[in-house]
Amino acid sequence: MGKRVMTALVAAVALTAVFGLPAGSAGQGAGRGQGAAAPAAAPAAAARYTGPRTSDGKPNLNGVWQVANSANWDLEPHNARPSPNPVEMGAILAAPGSPGVVEGNEIPYKPAALAKKKQNAANWLKMDPETKCYMPGIPRATYMPYPFQIIQTPTNVLFAYQYATANRVVPIAARKEEPAVDTWMGESFGRWDGDTLVVDAKGFNDQTWLDRAGNYHSTELHVVERFTPVDAHLINYEATIEDPQVFTRPWKISMPIYKHVENNAQLVEFRCVEFAEELLYGNLVKPGAPK
Repeated sequence: MGKRVMTALVAAVALTAVFGLPAGSAGQGAGRGQGAAAPAAAPAAAARYTGPRTSDGKPNLNGVWQVANSANWDLEPHNARPSPNPVEMGAILAAPGSPGVVEGNEIPYKPAALAKKKQNAANWLKMDPETKCYMPGIPRATYMPYPFQIIQTPTNVLFAYQYATANRVVPIAARKEEPAVDTWMGESFGRWDGDTLVVDAKGFNDQTWLDRAGNYHSTELHVVERFTPVDAHLINYEATIEDPQVFTRPWKISMPIYKHVENNAQLVEFRCVEFAEELLYGNLVKPGAPK
C-alpha cells in the first residue's frame, strides 16, 4: 500500500486552526528546506452561491482540490517545448502548450527584471527551486500538478499541499502588523467578501519562482487571492500579484480549481526532499563512500 498523507500533520495543524493558536505561516522555515488569448476563468457564480455551507453560513470549501492546467510550466501563453534531454527522455518532461492564465497574456516586467526572467528560463532545470524540493510559495502552490486539501473552520482555513508537505494556516482576521520575517510560504490573513474567501499574502523571501518558465519575484511580493465557489465542486481562483521591484504594475491570473470526488480522495505523502538529496549534497560525499 502506498504511503498516505501524514494524517498527524494535518490533524495537528487543523487543531491549531480550531483553537485559534498563533498562525499565519506554517510548514516552513525562514531559511530552508505565442499562443491564443488567455482562457476565461471558471464561469462566474450565479447571483448567489447555492452549494453546501458550514455551520457559520459560509460556503463549505472543505475537501481535496486540484487545478487541471499547465500553469506550473508557464503562466503565459506558450507552445509545447521539448524536454531538457530529448535524446534520453523523449517526451517525458516535455512542456505542453497552453493559452496561459495571465490576464492580458503578458506579465508586465521591468526591462532589467525581464532579462533576469529570460536567464532563469535558459537555466530552468538547474535554477528552479522545484528541482530542489523547496517550498513552492504563493500562488504557485495552488497550481502545481499536485492536489491540496482545505480544512475550514470559522476562525481559520488550513491549506495542506501534497507537494513537499507544504501548508499554511490562514486566520480569518485583519492583518495588524507587517510580517516579522520573510519566509518561503509568506504570511496569510483571510476575510470573507460575501461568498468569496479573500486571502492577503505577503512576507515572502525571494527564493521561490512562479512557474518553470523562470517567472520570479522579489521580497516585495504581495498576493491577494480570491477563492469564489461556483458550486460544490468548482472554485474560481484569482490572484492579483504586485511587486514594484520586478513588475511595472499589478497583474492577475485566474483559473478554475476542481474538487476531487473519488470515494478515497486524499493527499498521499510526497516528501520530495529525499529525491533531491543527491542533487543538493552529492558533492559533499567522499569519493568511494557508500551512498
